[in-house]
Amino acid sequence: MRFDILTIFPELFTSPLDEGILRRARQAGQISVNLHNIRDWATDKHSSTDDRPFGGGEGMVMKPEPLSACLRDVQAGCQGKVILLSPRGKTFTQQTAERLSVEDCGKLVLVCGRYEGVDERFSRLHVDQELSIGDYILTGGELAAMVVVDAVTRLLPGVLGCPDSAARDTFSRGLLKHGQYTRPREFCGLSVPEALLSGDHGRIEEYRFLESVRETLHRRPAMLASIEWSTNEIKQLKKGGLYQDVQRVMREHGC
Repeated sequence: MRFDILTIFPELFTSPLDEGILRRARQAGQISVNLHNIRDWATDKHSSTDDRPFGGGEGMVMKPEPLSACLRDVQAGCQGKVILLSPRGKTFTQQTAERLSVEDCGKLVLVCGRYEGVDERFSRLHVDQELSIGDYILTGGELAAMVVVDAVTRLLPGVLGCPDSAARDTFSRGLLKHGQYTRPREFCGLSVPEALLSGDHGRIEEYRFLESVRETLHRRPAMLASIEWSTNEIKQLKKGGLYQDVQRVMREHGC
């Protein structure tokens, strides 16, 4: 997967890309991340990438000319999906990351908005999709772009050490992940749940499933509304005494 990032602050990406899984994925050739400083395509002596908005108002707006020129060169020879990181975009989810990880072109172009946003004409002419990582405002799209790179990269084949890790993530099944435990068996008077020490893989899987449902019921009940339960899962919910609670929550959220 190739990521091309259009930004006026490329240095913001240096440390995150040189650490952990992203560093290993780059070294292994599983991803490439190319940073493009939009200022290099500005044409005035001050390398301006923003200007005051027509009609007046607060702040500055990113100019369409350097953005378009930068994108034109980035897209030369290999067209990729163009994504603008913007507060008005569709909320970025695990499902979005999954879709982006299997893009046919194998290339994503991430445009980092700044100030009051980018000139609307650039968006209309060039942007395939706008994405937001949440209902809050950042100083720019760089951190949001880094979130997209990280979330998509870990879904690519071979990137994670355990091939089942991505499939069992929180949100991948529509449930929050169950609690995790490691050594020691006892810590500050709290013990690891007996089911996890049983060696019975079926029992462990059932325990983890029910704990995921309990966590979701407690923390994010609305997530349950979109889940289609298998016959075996319904049996486990009834056995674990959670079926009625799940049914109640699903009714409350329109199912």
